[in-house]
Formats: sequence, structure tokens, C-alpha cells
Amino acid sequence: MTEDAYSLKLKHMKIDSENTNFNLRHLRAIHEIWAEGSFARAADRLGVVPSALTETVRQIEEIAGGALFDRRSRPPAPTPLGLDFLKETEPLLAALDKSLNRLRDHARGLRGTLRIGATPSAITPHVAPAIATFRAAHPEVILTVHDDVAETLAGMVADARLDLAIAGRARSSPDLLQNAISADPFGLACAIDHPLARSAEQVRLSDIDPQQLIHLGAKTGSSRLLASHAALPLALRTGPLRSHSTIAQLCLVRAGIGVALLPRNAVLLFNDPGIAFVPLSDLVLERKLYLLTPARRAPSPTAKSFERAFTQCLAKQ
Repeated sequence: MTEDAYSLKLKHMKIDSENTNFNLRHLRAIHEIWAEGSFARAADRLGVVPSALTETVRQIEEIAGGALFDRRSRPPAPTPLGLDFLKETEPLLAALDKSLNRLRDHARGLRGTLRIGATPSAITPHVAPAIATFRAAHPEVILTVHDDVAETLAGMVADARLDLAIAGRARSSPDLLQNAISADPFGLACAIDHPLARSAEQVRLSDIDPQQLIHLGAKTGSSRLLASHAALPLALRTGPLRSHSTIAQLCLVRAGIGVALLPRNAVLLFNDPGIAFVPLSDLVLERKLYLLTPARRAPSPTAKSFERAFTQCLAKQ
């Protein structure tokens, strides 16, 4: 078809058409031709045959009611009508491409938010290494760590306030999956200058003065484990000196107020040289840690990426 014949055909097209068939394919086609300066190269970039690209341009020109490219020039140059439209839609296409890239990043877990729960004693040995690995690959993700007792963290995972958590075992729930990941033994936390910390002999439960024992809140997993352990003397299961958290418990131990029965990782929470972990020869009890994940909703891409990093770090330990 000659250029004059083509122009004549366009003149008979309906101007201001209500045609709603214009789509992103049309817009990308004309912008690719503008960028490449060639129908053939643009078709190659878009992965279509030249005839299909020519038909796409014909469709948008029919919608526009005028030619967008001067086919007599080599390379084909935008007409004034086409150039105005290209310039006007260029920022729109750039913004759309940016949004699509962000969408893909979210889908791959490269952007977004991640909310992790952890008992304090799980952060240094397990959570921190996984966070370091995760952030090296996902620096744009906004990551928040929430520390609390297992039951609270389990509830937060179940009702979607947290993506996942690493904590002791919580009560069974149909909204929660709990997979064991590690275990550490219970022992005695003492100030470094406490007689039991300096003892050259094996320390036994009977060596502990019940009046010196600092107990943890009854809602914590550690306190429940101790309370249900048959080998623990009744005199050591409860007492007048109590703390709400492991951190408060360790502060009291360090100050020489008393001693505490705790898992090893909890005692070594801050690698404090003022606190010693003393094994007990007649206390065979472990605190297990679990990965808590939702049972009734799919994990987000960022959560899946963190789980992979977490699993990799566990395998290296």
C-alpha cells in the first residue's frame, strides 16, 4: 500500500472512537519502534514477527485516527501526532515498568516486610546468623524482630502479626505448625564467683539452696518444663524469688542475688563473663526450640526466603 493510499484510509477512520481495545501491547510496540528506529529490530526485541508488529501499529493508528510513524523515512520517524503521544506516555510506561519490577521483587521476596519472633536465647545462636545471610540477599526488605515468650509468639504467628517465630514449644493449635530445630540442656546459672561456679566437684540438685533459686514466670516454656520434670525436687519447683523474664533473671544472678535453672543458651545469652553455666549431674532435661509457622495461610515470599536462609545456617552449625 502506498503512503498516499494509507493516509487516505486513515482519513476514513472513525475519529474519537470509543474503541477500548488499546492495551499495553500497543504501547510497548510503538515505544520499542521509537527506541530501535526499526520495525524489524523492534519486532525482534519484542519476540514477535514483523508482520504482527505492523498489525499492532495499524490497530493503534486506527484507534488514534492518524499515522504515528512516517513510513517514507528511513528509519521510520514518528509523525508529530505520534511524537506527542510517545513523549506523553513515556513517563507512564516507565512508571509501569518500575511498578512491575517492584512486583516481581515482592514475588521473589526481594522487597516487602518480614516480621520474625524469637525467644531472646534463640537470637544469637540461630536467628542472627540467618538474618545476616538473608539481608545480604534482600537488603530492601524491612525486617523486624519481636522477642517474647513462646506462647505469646505462637499466638502472634497464628493471627498473622508475625510471619514466623523461633521459640520453645507452645500449646498445640490448628493454626500453627511447630518443627523442632535444636535442643540445649538445662543447668545452673551462677555468678562467676558463686561457690557452685567454683566447685571442682560435680554439682547436684541437692547442692542448690531453694532460698537462693530465682524462678521464672509460670507462663514461660522453661518454667513449665521444670515444673513437670519428675526428677526435680518439690523444693526447687517454686519459691519466693521470681522474675518476669530471662533477662531480669540473669541480671539478678549476675548481681549475686541468687541462682537460676535455665537452658544453656539462655545462660550464655550475652556471653557475660560475670555469669557461669554449671552442668548438673542429676538433671537430664533439654529445652527444645521450634520453628513456628502458620498452618492455614501460605507464607509470604520474604518469609519463604528467610526460612531457606535459616535452614542453611542451621545446617552449618
